[in-house]
Amino acid sequence: MVFEIDGKVALVTGGASGLGLNFAKSLLLSGAKGVTLADINEIEGKIVAEQLNKQFGENKAIFVKTNITDYSNFEDAFKITVEKFGNIDILMNNAGIATDGAFKKSVEVNVLGTINGMILGIEHYLSKYMSSDEAVIALTSSVCGLEGYPQWPVYAATKFAGIGMVLSWGTQFHYDRTKIRVFALCPGPTHTNLLAANNKCLDPEYEKAFELLEEEIKNTQTPEHVSTEVMKLLKNAKTGSIWIIESGKSAYEFSLRTRKDILK
Repeated sequence: MVFEIDGKVALVTGGASGLGLNFAKSLLLSGAKGVTLADINEIEGKIVAEQLNKQFGENKAIFVKTNITDYSNFEDAFKITVEKFGNIDILMNNAGIATDGAFKKSVEVNVLGTINGMILGIEHYLSKYMSSDEAVIALTSSVCGLEGYPQWPVYAATKFAGIGMVLSWGTQFHYDRTKIRVFALCPGPTHTNLLAANNKCLDPEYEKAFELLEEEIKNTQTPEHVSTEVMKLLKNAKTGSIWIIESGKSAYEFSLRTRKDILK
């Protein structure tokens, strides 16, 4: 059965800009009942929430200032979403930074923050407050989470961590007990502030490695394209699946070889 976005409620982390904001717009275009923008950037968040309400109707979007690395503060975003809209069906576990030069912060946001979202969504909120017989979590990883990237080793490691979360929480065991589908989206180079962060490497020497990505960067895609593809995946991507969206092309599924596959 296809999951319908129409009438559903979503919480989008990193929702004030970039991919997160485009996810929020696409969800509302698809008929979502309401969207919560959870972001640390209060000024931008309030502005874009107001813009969304002007475009899609009053009370369609709310902004909640959120530090995803603080479990209690992150939980407030879930609580406010349920208080405002009555339920929650979709978590876009999207917030992330690419700042290898501040590697502890990168790990806190991309790993701890994402884990906080998974636990809150799966164990406490989506499972309890979904409005139909299924809920969905889309975790934003990256193509950097599937292969080595010499310019951003810490960022790549944090995005590999997200893949581990999806492969684990996306097992049939967890779906059977929660009825929550979990999948990963792995965008290639995309026109967002994240891509512009190439001055945030561990060392200036690392920046030379961006020359190796020359061809990929030539095919940088728009966040609107990524969001359009993700809306399709929300409807039918199977739990535990990993999807690559790159070069402005249709999403395609990526599969990892298991130990059992190798030993066959």
